[in-house]
Amino acid sequence: MTGSGTKTTPKSAPRSHSRKRAVVMLLDYLRSPAPAGMVALAVVVGIGAGYGAVVFRWLISTAHYVFFGGMQAALPWLGRYYVILVPAAGGLLVGPLIYFFAREAKGHGVPEVMLAVMHDGGRIRPRVSVVKSLASAICIGSGGSAGREGPIVQIGSALGSTLGQVLRLSEERVRLLVACGAAGGISATFNAPIAGVLFALEVILRDFSARSFALVVLSSVSSVVISHIYLGDQPAFQIAQVYALVSAWELPLYFVLGLMAGLVARAFIYVLYRAEDLFEDWRFPEYLKPVAGGLLVGTIGVRYPQVFGVGYEAIDGALAGQIAMALLWTLVLAKLFSTSITIGSGGSGGVFAPSLFIGAMLGGAFGNLVHGALPGITAAGGAYALVGMGAVFAGAAHAPMTAIIILFEMTGDYRIIGPLMIATVVSSLLSEFISRKSIYTLKLIRRGVDVIGARPDLLDTIPVSEAMSREFEAIRPERPVAEILDSFVRGDASSMIVVDEEGHLVGIVSRSNVEQAVLQEQEEAAAGDVMTPKPVTCFADESLTLALQRLSSLDVAALPVLDADHGMQVVGMLGRRHVLAAYQRIRAQRPEVAARIDRLQGSVPGARVFEVVVHPDSPAANQEVRSLSLPPDSIFVAVRREERTLIPRGDTVLQPGDRVIALTDRERLGELQKVFSRPSKQD
Repeated sequence: MTGSGTKTTPKSAPRSHSRKRAVVMLLDYLRSPAPAGMVALAVVVGIGAGYGAVVFRWLISTAHYVFFGGMQAALPWLGRYYVILVPAAGGLLVGPLIYFFAREAKGHGVPEVMLAVMHDGGRIRPRVSVVKSLASAICIGSGGSAGREGPIVQIGSALGSTLGQVLRLSEERVRLLVACGAAGGISATFNAPIAGVLFALEVILRDFSARSFALVVLSSVSSVVISHIYLGDQPAFQIAQVYALVSAWELPLYFVLGLMAGLVARAFIYVLYRAEDLFEDWRFPEYLKPVAGGLLVGTIGVRYPQVFGVGYEAIDGALAGQIAMALLWTLVLAKLFSTSITIGSGGSGGVFAPSLFIGAMLGGAFGNLVHGALPGITAAGGAYALVGMGAVFAGAAHAPMTAIIILFEMTGDYRIIGPLMIATVVSSLLSEFISRKSIYTLKLIRRGVDVIGARPDLLDTIPVSEAMSREFEAIRPERPVAEILDSFVRGDASSMIVVDEEGHLVGIVSRSNVEQAVLQEQEEAAAGDVMTPKPVTCFADESLTLALQRLSSLDVAALPVLDADHGMQVVGMLGRRHVLAAYQRIRAQRPEVAARIDRLQGSVPGARVFEVVVHPDSPAANQEVRSLSLPPDSIFVAVRREERTLIPRGDTVLQPGDRVIALTDRERLGELQKVFSRPSKQD
């Protein structure tokens, strides 16, 4: 009985309270600026990525056993042709899984991680790691021609992002944890901790600071320890013999291999995104497109089963010189097309391993050719296969450092470093010369996210007229050099505009032009004698993005700004400091516009940010936004009215002179401008 009516406190209550308090203190410490907190989080993310890689590889093996073993037993009457249906069956599961649960899991994964780091503060939805694991395991296990590195990078990055979001860390720290997850994924799946670090810094984070390096290293090492415990400490590829440079005469041959690898890498990129376009334009339910892609890959696989899955066995065969030269050449094309079909149709998997496969086949075929012709001064074909792996990946990803290091770690062979470095660098340089867009960045650029140079998209919305300086000195061609030099000494200008009698631009005189004339004792010369005629210019209504491209590519201090309506009439000068000042000012004045652009960028595939002015006689003047007939796939971002910035609603009435900021693609820009411009006489 409890007749006394008194209450007793359970003895476990103080312990429970102490545990809760300890947890709160731990979370507060991890959120604090203390370096030890981020160190602990980096290790945790690395361990999580390591276990993620182990589980992911088990899922692939299980899926392979279920699909190939099960379907072969269920369809014995098809004989070897049953493999046509295996990738299609996998696509039947992959398509709906991605479409209905996490569309970010579509494709090769790395561009989505890059986008999260550069534009979304490192935020990745937690469900992405689960959906990506299942979708990629099914796709690869059922014969889809893709690699496992892209998925594990996205899985590890999602783990890091989720941890950072749960702890409510700053965007900078969340980005670091995303990079830690990417490094851990590469490290564990390839048993390559150094390459994991370089991949995260060179491709994902694009930051080689000491702090970033230290945290990513800790995560990579933690991940590879877990991998060693469960998967062993063996190189990803087995090299049957030691490969080295046989003769100095081989170096030109490796140079040629680098050129070939660069061209093949560009072909791989082109075919991959061409396949994406073809499947994208195909009017068919998106979640069923992987089925069609699977049928095509299965058809290729009947004759060339090496294209199924990751393809490591075929790479081992090329490194050992066990594949005939004719088959090597054929497998280059077979893998290139099968991977493009798998990814382009909506499958889930990486492009890292396929690029290694293509490079091994290309290098092996080239090596067999030159070794047959010059056996005394060349190594066996396996040496060229090894170098070709790194060269094609470097050309595709524009990541030569990662390519060089990962080949060392994946093969354990450090004796062929000279040829590897030559071919890798040549391939990367040739690929970048053809196009600065890598296999990873091109996907983002096609969605309107310009990651080359990491320029802020807000620059697209700022016209040159808002940044230029209207204070500049214009001189006549006959002005003596001595007077110009005196003006430079007394002022802080770095150049002067040379105009004719009508005020039209004829040239520009820089401080260096005048100093050179003085050194050559040409003080009696005039501005017209030392000026740079027909200088590169920009227009007042152009975006700062275009102007900054010209400043950077030509490496000039400033550009004359012309009035678009008056030909060569100079209205200002624009330098880098003007661009920076305008960006900082507009960013501070219009934070809601910057945030809205960041959110909407990528919503319209291939879209860019444009700014158009509402003309008094245009169809949009004095009309509500809801009544306007905008081009398809165009999105309003904001309206700038005098000193105010408005986020438009349906009942917002546009006034003459308003500046409308909108997202659309370049092909529809003309249609968008017609809505806000004065109608032409033909109209």
